Amino acid sequence: MKRVVLSAVLVVVALVVQVSVLARLHLPGAVPDLLLLTVLGLALAYGPVGGCLVGFAAGLLADLAPPADHAAGRYALVLCVIGYLAGLARPENGRLRSAAGPMLVVVAAAIGTTVLYSVVGAMVGDTAAQHVGVGKLLFTAALYDLLLAPFTVPWIMALARRFDNDPLGEDTAGGYGPSPGRISGARSGLLGKVGPLAKGGRRL
Repeated sequence: MKRVVLSAVLVVVALVVQVSVLARLHLPGAVPDLLLLTVLGLALAYGPVGGCLVGFAAGLLADLAPPADHAAGRYALVLCVIGYLAGLARPENGRLRSAAGPMLVVVAAAIGTTVLYSVVGAMVGDTAAQHVGVGKLLFTAALYDLLLAPFTVPWIMALARRFDNDPLGEDTAGGYGPSPGRISGARSGLLGKVGPLAKGGRRL
């Protein structure tokens, strides 16, 4: 339940910021896709199934939210696929060993999203991407998302781990709670203190 609430809040906030702020910057080429980065952060934290579900929900919300001017379900399909593929690159135990991996995922997702969106648009008769120039869109989308990613993806992953319901996942991912090594050490220390008590009676 916490995952659903957190994902919903982050997706809504990302969509509002993107529509009300980023889309009005009138940058050349593509628009920085904060919604995509949010999906990527959650997918890298929750895995392929979670990324797929979050991507579909986020894309459908973007399809229905004004000022959307494309067919409903188009962006939902794209983000569903991208969220699943990004989830396959989830770091082991949910922890980032370096920034290189997630940044490569961001670049690949930005390019893949633009290509898939253009392909789906061509299938339904939308040729707007061809007039702008696919090459320009690919370059600017990857550039803008890569510049914005360090300020969003790691923080979203950290929030997702913190609000995760799995205590074991929290321990291995973020260091919350005692580790198995600490528990076994505590047990051995406790047995070492209880042993003399059992043999020699009360001990003050």
